[in-house]
Amino acid sequence: METWQADFYRRPLQDEAGNPLWELVVCNSTRSFSQQAFCSQPEASAAWVTKQLQTFLDSALEPPDRLQVFRPQCLSLLQTACEPLGIEVEATRHTPALKQLLQERVPFYSSLPNHTGQPYQPIELDKPPPLPLPENLWGDRWQFAAISALDLVPAFQPRSIPVREMPADRLPTALKIPSTAPIPGVVIEAGRRSMPLVRWLQQVQPYGLRYIPGDPDGLILEAGLIDRWVLTTFTDPEVAAAARTFRDRQQAAQGLHFLLVQPDDSGMTYTGFWLLQMIE
Repeated sequence: METWQADFYRRPLQDEAGNPLWELVVCNSTRSFSQQAFCSQPEASAAWVTKQLQTFLDSALEPPDRLQVFRPQCLSLLQTACEPLGIEVEATRHTPALKQLLQERVPFYSSLPNHTGQPYQPIELDKPPPLPLPENLWGDRWQFAAISALDLVPAFQPRSIPVREMPADRLPTALKIPSTAPIPGVVIEAGRRSMPLVRWLQQVQPYGLRYIPGDPDGLILEAGLIDRWVLTTFTDPEVAAAARTFRDRQQAAQGLHFLLVQPDDSGMTYTGFWLLQMIE
């Protein structure tokens, strides 16, 4: 199944009439296929995108079944544009090939005569303040943890876990992470709340866990396209030290980490497991 990643948004460019220029950019996960097209803001519409996507399809060796979109502002428009083409649209932050391509195009924009000179961050999104996790979902205990890259897959893939997300492109072998490297994670013991918590997590679509130092320190769940949730806050020096280790290991492992929900600490039963990767 072929998947494209797509973005349609204004760039730091303008046409001769002073209208902002919008750009449609698509690529596949390996970037063996990529296409771009500009239009002025008055032309920017679902109809224009449909027509341009059809042009891209005509030049592609393999048409996509799905279009992945990370930018909330263009999600609805791309969904409308893809309907006549029979292409499913998926909202996801996991568009690494596209984000890399957008960042690489920044110098190209600045070299053009119609560049506006305005500050431009191609993949930065405005995010709302984090919300507190619903009190009826939080577990009994939680802790930072780690497992070696070599042991991660054998530890969780063969197990019977009601909800498990371990995409092939996020496995340590796919990312070429050394087998001895520690993959950090967070383990939540939720008791009877395990399944309600896992169902809620499944609904909000976890993207990653972020440690934010402060007064107090916090552990933030990044989810959906721009959603943020406060999993917990803490002031204990030992917990803060563990959080810094979690952050350092996360960075060393290309952003790879995990979230595990279990009813207790027996190690016999797991309720939910997510293998996550924070790329930004």
